[in-house]
Amino acid sequence: MAADETPEPERTPEERSERKPGPAQDGSQEHPAERRPMPPERPRRPGWAEERTGGPEPEREEPEAGQNGTEPAVGADTDAATDEEAVPSPATGRQRLRASLWPPRLTRAQLIVALLLFILGLGLAIQVRSTSDSSALRGARQEDLVRILDELDNRSQRLTDEQRRLEGQKTELENSSDQAEEARKQTVEKEQQLGVLAGTVAAQGPGINLTIDDPHHSVEADKLLDTIQELRAAGAEAIQVNDVRVVANTSLSDLRGGVEIDGKRVTPPYRFKVIGKPEDLEPALNIPGGVVQTLEKEQAKVSVTREQKIIVDALREAKRPDYARSSSQ
Repeated sequence: MAADETPEPERTPEERSERKPGPAQDGSQEHPAERRPMPPERPRRPGWAEERTGGPEPEREEPEAGQNGTEPAVGADTDAATDEEAVPSPATGRQRLRASLWPPRLTRAQLIVALLLFILGLGLAIQVRSTSDSSALRGARQEDLVRILDELDNRSQRLTDEQRRLEGQKTELENSSDQAEEARKQTVEKEQQLGVLAGTVAAQGPGINLTIDDPHHSVEADKLLDTIQELRAAGAEAIQVNDVRVVANTSLSDLRGGVEIDGKRVTPPYRFKVIGKPEDLEPALNIPGGVVQTLEKEQAKVSVTREQKIIVDALREAKRPDYARSSSQ
């Protein structure tokens, strides 16, 4: 032993067993099969190294990241987190439904079916709207409907009576011993009837008085014409408006502040004298959606009164036709 070499401290059997295998002192390397596994490291007593060596044990340097081909544990965790983020999470049911609905992927067959369904729906909507349009009688009360039915029955009855009367006249002409006298009498009666219808003779009988007060001048000629037509349909036989006799060829036109009837200016209030059956005339004007309601929508005041005696005394001049002749001559 050299003089400058310090004696190696004596090691315990535990230290000798913990010594890592290395090259042999004689320079020969140990065979791997002769190496023994290292036992687990035992916890050391504090101050053991100081007691054995007489000084503090030097601190061991930890290898830095990237040395000897090793990576720090934190880097491994970061790579694992990156891999987890790269793997997509499974889609939920709502996301799959949204992805299947938008953006829409329509085929030609689907477009044709959608167009046919649109046309079918449009046709159904038009049909429902046309059938659901409320008429004047849809919202009528039960008593109004009964009154309208009674009016229709009365009209039918009048036509039946007129047919029977004409058939009776025909029978009288055929069975009369003095057919000439009977024909003359019927001719006179017919002349009076035609005179009433033509407005050349005065007439009287039961009927109604109809007054239309139009302070705002909103009632036009077409509304008065509708009133005349409704009265004729209800069985009116003679009609007079103010001082003008209304006949089959009566014409109406609008004027400022009134109307013109057969060339004569007529201003409100319009007073109608109508001869006919009052029980038919008044309900015909008061039906739901009829003349009275229409005129009231025009801000006019309408009053209808029944009378047992109405006198229609406005006359029209009898004009001889220029071209028409009787075919019996």
